[in-house]
Amino acid sequence: MSEQRELQSRLERRQMGEFMATFSGLVQQCFDDCVNDFTSKATTPREQGCVSRCFEKHMKATERLGERFQEYNAALQAEQMGKQ
Repeated sequence: MSEQRELQSRLERRQMGEFMATFSGLVQQCFDDCVNDFTSKATTPREQGCVSRCFEKHMKATERLGERFQEYNAALQAEQMGKQ
């Protein structure tokens, strides 16, 4: 059982690392696209709105992609079950 827990722990760490890399990339992309006035330490309301919309857009796209992936897998499994 210890081997199973170790495998699960490794998988969780890998998934967390992948999530953090994806999140970091998204933050960088939205920042690069939206923040372009460096005359002040604070972001402008326009920049804040842009970052919020950018993040929301990408999160919705990721959610939809996950849904489509699940639909595809379900259809593939149904097809494979029909062949048996």
